[in-house]
Amino acid sequence: MSPDDRRDALPTSNAHPYLRAATAGLRHHTRTLTAQTAVGESARPADRPHLDSLHAHLTALHLLLDQIAERTRPERPASGRHLATAHARLWQAADAVHAAFHLLPTSAPGGSDCHPERLPEGPPVLTICQRHLAASHAVRRKTTAADLAIPAS
Repeated sequence: MSPDDRRDALPTSNAHPYLRAATAGLRHHTRTLTAQTAVGESARPADRPHLDSLHAHLTALHLLLDQIAERTRPERPASGRHLATAHARLWQAADAVHAAFHLLPTSAPGGSDCHPERLPEGPPVLTICQRHLAASHAVRRKTTAADLAIPAS
């Protein structure tokens, strides 16, 4: 087996343990929500802390996919282009979660508005808006508006 064949082989069971743990956590959360609905519990809408956590996951995954696409593109341009498309779609998902976060009701007057030019009143608005602003700067450096305007196929 050549070094190239080993690199393309499927990962071993202990490869990428943190990514595997994050995926397992998301699956567990999804099963919990599904089980609550199946048992007949009334479905509760998402709250701000829930969307903040989801946004954190999406932006972390966005950064990871960006790094993977950058490393893949020189050796395998076709795969790199597909990863770049996934990168743009992931940003669209994070942007939509951020928008949904600000549409949820809040106890503070005017607390649902996003004002990146000034510091929000506190968590979770502070964390999600700062994270979103940092991610948006990274997106603008590597992605065109036309790339982001294309609907997912």
